[in-house]
Amino acid sequence: MSEVLLAAEGMTRRFGGLLANRDVKIQLERGVLHALLGPNGAGKSTCINMLSGDLPPSEGTIRYKGEDITALTSYQRSRIGIGRSYQRTNIFPKFTVLENCRLAAQSRKPRPWSLLTNALRMPEAVERARAAIAEAGLSGREDRVAGTMSHGEQRQLEIAMVLATDAEVLLLDEPLAGMGSEESAQMVTLLNRLKATRAILLVEHDMDAVFAVADRITVMVNGQVLESGSPEQIRNSPDVQAAYLGHEAEHE
Repeated sequence: MSEVLLAAEGMTRRFGGLLANRDVKIQLERGVLHALLGPNGAGKSTCINMLSGDLPPSEGTIRYKGEDITALTSYQRSRIGIGRSYQRTNIFPKFTVLENCRLAAQSRKPRPWSLLTNALRMPEAVERARAAIAEAGLSGREDRVAGTMSHGEQRQLEIAMVLATDAEVLLLDEPLAGMGSEESAQMVTLLNRLKATRAILLVEHDMDAVFAVADRITVMVNGQVLESGSPEQIRNSPDVQAAYLGHEAEHE
């Protein structure tokens, strides 16, 4: 049985009178890539925001390795091993690939933001940064200025920055957005490699990529979990098909 790293129970979020998430239950296991699907407005972003600590739940409990972390901020969760990427690329475009990853590695230190400190005085952070760059498939591009890289490479860099924090849980919000077929294929290969030692939650609209890489899929509709199961179960589910077809009909 896989080790459960991050689990949410009864996770609910209200914005005034709007119920964005209701009684969401989800768990992320080491070695498993768990995809979160749903039509626009289903509550996926709210869900991942609560798991990462960017948004506190109105109700419910979030546990990391069995410990209640519901009250922890996103920064505190990052320090214990929960990493997050965002829909929009979140890098330092004027810094090199190595500098981006070194700063991410520094964030795990007690005094992380000594930006003017000579990198040679931080061998552990530099070593972790180089390892993350290699794992993300960017070896040889350490000295490239991030802003000059392709969109796909920048998304890889963002994942490398998460890896540099030694995250055991990766919360990835649409990492394939805006990619061509070749870049998407490279990202799928990367995700397959990363999930071997980590728990991954993938929010993604590219259905071909999701079914190629996911071990488990949870589908949300109207802020609630509609169904959760294997890719084959989800593909053949009448409830999921009806939910997506109904959503598409509303927008015709």
